[in-house]
Amino acid sequence: MQHSLMLRRFCCFPTPSFSPSAVVFSTCAAATSSSSSSSSSKKKKKLVFLGSPPVSASVLETLLDASNAADSMFQVAAIVTQPPSGRDRGRKVMPSPVAQHALDRGFPADLIFTPVKASEEAFLTNFSAIEPELCITAAYGNILPTKFLKIPSLGTVNIHPSLLPLYRGAAPVQRALQDGVKETGVSLAFTVRPLDAGPVIACEKMEIDDHIKAPELLDLLFARGSRLLLQELPSIFDGSANTKAQAQDDSKATLAPKITQEESWLSFEQEALTLHNKVRAFAGWPGTRAKISVIDEKSDKCSELDLKIITSRVYHGNDVQGSKDDEVTFRKGSLIIPCGGNTALEVLEVQLPGKKVVNAAAFWNGLRGQKLKKLRL
Repeated sequence: MQHSLMLRRFCCFPTPSFSPSAVVFSTCAAATSSSSSSSSSKKKKKLVFLGSPPVSASVLETLLDASNAADSMFQVAAIVTQPPSGRDRGRKVMPSPVAQHALDRGFPADLIFTPVKASEEAFLTNFSAIEPELCITAAYGNILPTKFLKIPSLGTVNIHPSLLPLYRGAAPVQRALQDGVKETGVSLAFTVRPLDAGPVIACEKMEIDDHIKAPELLDLLFARGSRLLLQELPSIFDGSANTKAQAQDDSKATLAPKITQEESWLSFEQEALTLHNKVRAFAGWPGTRAKISVIDEKSDKCSELDLKIITSRVYHGNDVQGSKDDEVTFRKGSLIIPCGGNTALEVLEVQLPGKKVVNAAAFWNGLRGQKLKKLRL
């Protein structure tokens, strides 16, 4: 067992059968080559894809489809993704969504690399042997060391779901929604050692409404980023992208740090708009939670609930109670929770621990006349 090599491949998997698998955009920046036929006079460029979560798998799908076209300029020579991990309730060890998608597409298992860290010498040796010309990253999840960045001759390009230099970091979509932005976008940028600080090849803006949640916005941005990448690949391959790429203005940079589980609690001392934006931003993982007191006036008993808030909006009724009144009411199919600044949060969907998501009406009916009060953190 060559565990010391720390290079994990999916050789233990059986060979899979092949299975094919209202926003406003505006562009803010600016392929034909040989096919794989014997008559071709040009060799396809070797592209390596790095990504891990489901949104990355959608980018990989786009690249694999494009690489199979008769006039494609490139081939996907290898894939780099996170190691298998325990997922779901049974904690069964499973390959990353990107690895699983590649296997389902019939991609060679021995060309799927899963190093714990991209700095592992064994990985770098094997990766270098492929002689990659271009690397594309999309939510890979590992820091790429200088040794790695020096290997692909044409560099590494990242699909980043923000308008760089805004929201550099691990959670750009979530932090943008948390801030309540009305416009965001996706950027293609060369990868350099400082995080998300490389020259921007192209970007595309996107207007968003007050209700879109992080998982939906991630899907939209990476889908658009994939198309933008295909448009820009010819300039990346011929080197002209290096000339037109614009250096970022570091003085305008903002950060998007990783989200933690501890941030998921809602504090109703804050205004409703702030809380609604947090519900949208943290949708999926880690979600947003609230402490609610359930009062049975008949038995004079009181219990505490950890309630997950799934869908919300700002309440615009004229009867908003002051934040000192802690009672949670039910009106027209929604829970109304008083918040700071004489505002209120309208909650449309909730989830109890271990239960399915239900609408507010179903939750309220299940209380059987018991009253609710918000609890202060």
